[in-house]
Amino acid sequence: MLAATSWAARLKAGLARTRQALGGSLDGLLRRRVVDDALFDELEATLIMADCGVEAAAALIGRLRSRARRERVEDGAALKQALKAELLALLAPLERAFDATRAKPFVIVMAGVNGSGKTTSIGKLAKWLQTQGRSVMLVAGDTFRAAAREQLAAWGERNGVPVIGQQGGDPAALMFDAVNAAQARGIDVLIADTAGRLPTQLHLMEEIRKVKRVVAKALPGAPHEVLLVLDANTGQNTLAQVRAFDAALELTGLVMTKLDGTAKGGVVCAIAQARAADPRQRRLPLFFVGVGEGIDDLRPFTARDFVEALVD
Repeated sequence: MLAATSWAARLKAGLARTRQALGGSLDGLLRRRVVDDALFDELEATLIMADCGVEAAAALIGRLRSRARRERVEDGAALKQALKAELLALLAPLERAFDATRAKPFVIVMAGVNGSGKTTSIGKLAKWLQTQGRSVMLVAGDTFRAAAREQLAAWGERNGVPVIGQQGGDPAALMFDAVNAAQARGIDVLIADTAGRLPTQLHLMEEIRKVKRVVAKALPGAPHEVLLVLDANTGQNTLAQVRAFDAALELTGLVMTKLDGTAKGGVVCAIAQARAADPRQRRLPLFFVGVGEGIDDLRPFTARDFVEALVD
């Protein structure tokens, strides 16, 4: 496994565009000697530019103002440390260890819109699980899109793991067979791809609900995780995706991809704030973040590492 410092460096590199929106402006702003209302206003605008969203930016600046008064913060360097502390407090609830040892086979269903990086994330997640000593099997649940099956088969070959798939047919029936196969072969973790869909495509959302029901019949207690893969490049639209998929599937966690692209990583703050601000919504963990195309470029989300990469 790669050293933690190597991953931290790649995470920082992946969030370079966010620092251009946030960090570059931040350093200039915080050279001021006096912490005043104008500075807080400019900081709030900078956070919005970094894709934090209006609500998250306003909430962060409100808490930062209170901390600055309470701790008598008077210079830019101290304010930067205070901002990092507030970001950490916001993001820490998203951090949770991913435990795939609670059942065997441990069944994971992956959902997301087309183009979110779902199939690629499955391949990378399989690799990460293998580094944890788990045996893995993949299921090409997008039975009608040949490219999806071929892509997943390529990841299976790359990782040296079996892939179950078929052309056409009922995805739920395929999942039933896959669960039985995983049990028969003594597989530790079964990861299922599903057809990409938009939240407005109600018939497709019903199809994935059916997959979930059939998995539960094949193995009581399964699926053990239902993860939504989000493309960081979609910005604030990720919030609508989380709400829609959670309502349909009762998600258990999130995966954020493509933080190395044109994305601005502040969208993670928007997700954290949206869940914290509404007591009716469950705080879904952000299990993994992806910052590259390499097979090792999907790793567990760590709030402190993310904040350091975001600001410094």
